[in-house]
Amino acid sequence: MGRGVARIMKKGLGEMGFNKGGGTINWFPGHMAAATRAIRDRLKLADLVIEVRDARIPLSSANQDLQPMLTGKRRVIALNKRDLANPNIMHVLGSKWTHYFDTYKQDCVPINAHSKSSVMKLLELVEFKLKEVISREPTLLVMVVGVPNVGKSALINSIHQIASSRFPGKMFIWEKMKRARVGPLPGVTQDIAGYKIAHQPSIYVLDTPGVLVPSIPDIETGLKLALAGSVKDSVVGEERIAQYLLAVLNTRSTPLHWKHLNNRKMEGLNKSDDRHEYNLKDLLPKRRKPPGDSAVHYIEDLVTEVQCALYTTLSEFHGNLEDESDMECLIEQQFEVLQKALKIPHKASEARTMVSKKFLTLFRTGKLGPFILDDVPGKGVFALRCDIGFAVHLVFILFLKPLQMLCLIYGTKFAI
Repeated sequence: MGRGVARIMKKGLGEMGFNKGGGTINWFPGHMAAATRAIRDRLKLADLVIEVRDARIPLSSANQDLQPMLTGKRRVIALNKRDLANPNIMHVLGSKWTHYFDTYKQDCVPINAHSKSSVMKLLELVEFKLKEVISREPTLLVMVVGVPNVGKSALINSIHQIASSRFPGKMFIWEKMKRARVGPLPGVTQDIAGYKIAHQPSIYVLDTPGVLVPSIPDIETGLKLALAGSVKDSVVGEERIAQYLLAVLNTRSTPLHWKHLNNRKMEGLNKSDDRHEYNLKDLLPKRRKPPGDSAVHYIEDLVTEVQCALYTTLSEFHGNLEDESDMECLIEQQFEVLQKALKIPHKASEARTMVSKKFLTLFRTGKLGPFILDDVPGKGVFALRCDIGFAVHLVFILFLKPLQMLCLIYGTKFAI
């Protein structure tokens, strides 16, 4: 992000006043403190850990306090919500994010916790990593950990469904088919719960509450977590989160990629006599109501209006995005056009908050398109290690490998 954007974010956080001493974000309720202690105790007994992260923020959604303990365990990093992440980056993981995690010897797989085939790929990797332990241990413990609202409970439910179909008659029956609680807000799971998913050997999965660090010192990380829904909106404020999202979109010139939508708008949006307003909250997990044709058209038109409004404001903007005052003026203008695009009455007493909530809902449900907010580290030690590794590999392919083959053909000994 540009320096101007960073200054805006610091100023915005300072104005919020939730942390008088600075701009750090704090959300560490009592159940998180207790859960963190319990997780640390049980990690010692775990045979494998599935660390669930948000695919939109692969680095920011890591709980840094748990990393030292996780480093010494068998671990699989599941980048959940891959359907909300930019496929141009996520599907090229072999050269980007997967390469990054491979460099640190960390197994990583992008998943959609609601997709059976996606979770199956994760389980195949888990079984592979447990292969040597399965042969000698009658009981295995797999822990699922992560920050709030990354989809741990949804993953647990999918694992149970898959296990039930793979091991019919050998599964431990969940009492009254109890499922892990799933919700659109962080902090739904507040207790550690264990479920038996396999027999011979017995494999238990522990679903744990989402826990954050007591204080998130980096403002950018805190805002990304808030934007992804891992920090309660009330802690940061919907308006500031929406302002951050607009700053990100503007800095990346994302609205300019929506130029083609203006043609659709000129041709006329969907018209229907029976079209009615659809409550955007119903798009969120576990609150989702299957929209009818009228509601689908309403949502499509609403998204198009929003994207066209942001495209127009940014394309007509002649200021400097790295200048704090210029960026603030642009964002203020965008709030005004969003109010109209989202059909919020001008005289509404809390119009700005209503704009922010609807705008954030569209982003979080993927209606504005897929995004990855974190950047693959490209400087420093990681880049150096990648460059050296690539250079060694290239030398081997171009020179040493052919030479080795020639030596084998002519019976000459050659060693690398």
